[in-house]
Amino acid sequence: MVALERQRAGRSAAGHLVRPSFASVLARLAAQQPIPWARPRRELLLLCLIALATLFWVYEPNTQDNSRLCLTRALVAGHVSADACFTSLLPHQFDVARYKGHFYSDKAPGMSVLEIVPAEIVSLRPPTRWAAKGDLRLWAVHLLTSGLLFLLCVFLVGRISEGLAPGYGGAALVTFALGTQMSSLAIAGFDQMPAAALGFLAFVLAWKRRPLAAGLAAGAALTTEYEAAAILAIIAVYVALQGRRALARYALGALPGIALLGAYDWAAFGAPWRPSYHYLHNRYAAQQGRGLLGIQLPTLHATEKVFLGDRGLLLAAPVLLAAAFGLVLLWRRGLRAEALVCGVITAGFTIANCGYFLPYGGDSPGPRFLAPALPFLALGLAPAFARMRRVVTVLAAVSIIASTAIEMTWDTPGIQYRDTIWGEIGRVVTQGTSSRLLHHAAENALSWNKDRIIGVLVACSFAAAACVVAARRPGLRRT
Repeated sequence: MVALERQRAGRSAAGHLVRPSFASVLARLAAQQPIPWARPRRELLLLCLIALATLFWVYEPNTQDNSRLCLTRALVAGHVSADACFTSLLPHQFDVARYKGHFYSDKAPGMSVLEIVPAEIVSLRPPTRWAAKGDLRLWAVHLLTSGLLFLLCVFLVGRISEGLAPGYGGAALVTFALGTQMSSLAIAGFDQMPAAALGFLAFVLAWKRRPLAAGLAAGAALTTEYEAAAILAIIAVYVALQGRRALARYALGALPGIALLGAYDWAAFGAPWRPSYHYLHNRYAAQQGRGLLGIQLPTLHATEKVFLGDRGLLLAAPVLLAAAFGLVLLWRRGLRAEALVCGVITAGFTIANCGYFLPYGGDSPGPRFLAPALPFLALGLAPAFARMRRVVTVLAAVSIIASTAIEMTWDTPGIQYRDTIWGEIGRVVTQGTSSRLLHHAAENALSWNKDRIIGVLVACSFAAAACVVAARRPGLRRT
């Protein structure tokens, strides 16, 4: 009898332990810690070197540039359709939508809005007037939009990284900027860069307990890329842990961006819930019309391309594996809610990229659809550096070499790296200036109208200088 009573008491105690354990998990998530915020050593110098290494490539105009700038010109004229602009580009223009006999950009309007002022400053007109080898006016527009947002994103990653692991913020900053495809997207016309910068800014502001400003940033990210809705929603859950009032302020902040996107879709396609991807007018319309904005369940082919393709993640940026391990370290240190947000966003965008029928999205630096998640994943770099500095340093060096090679060549139409990007890098060693990699190098504004190899040497020199500055051992840091 006594034994039976003890057994029942044990079961009762165990039953009481189950509920508090679940509640304690929620409590730990809700008990968000203050944002770690510190200035990396020689931060301004590192940002300048990164800018000189990444922001002076003059890429060839592509179909994405056409689409956004056609909309930019239409908005200046007070329209949302751009019939004349797109008609002059067809049938070679892919990023276009058609609705009731009119042509529209198939992109969210945010980036086109951002480009209005820069395009007016440099008098950039419709794409049919661009020079064949690239246009410095287009480069200037990219510099004043994607370029500035890239530097903002790098700055934020560096500040938080230094707070997370003092002495390693500079290394994390340089690795994120030069060792991932962010270096290639920095001065390109893709919407993933604005979505990444604005989405990450929203997370930083939410972490700083500024939900209204966080909502504004998240809403702005949504206007640049439809897929940024996932970031907006995940950060909303994170803000909800701060209380109902914080969530209400976040929603209020996000409202202008949501309203702007809805107003554009309403004006262009008849209803605020009709995105442009429903009216694609290109040879990929059938594939992009399936699933959610063309995203379906991951396929083996797409997954292989994302991770092991000629510019896949494991070959071009293996340091991201260390970053993922760093997020685990953040979880163990008690930053559970923040690590969970970063992990969920990273996993979500990676799975989505593996479920898209064109994993690289045409001519691009790689699996760019997961790029908006990269700054979130990058928060694991500094803890990883602090835990296993030598291993992560090697991975970072490998990533920076591969990412730089892609950065200067990816815009060559239809380029395929033989034996992956590393095969092309190896041929530089054996073939020198006659190698395909150097032959296809993009123009560089720092050496305009001169030998392209000069531009490569200049950009690589600045990248190497940034690595040297960031590589100084934390123990030598001045207090």
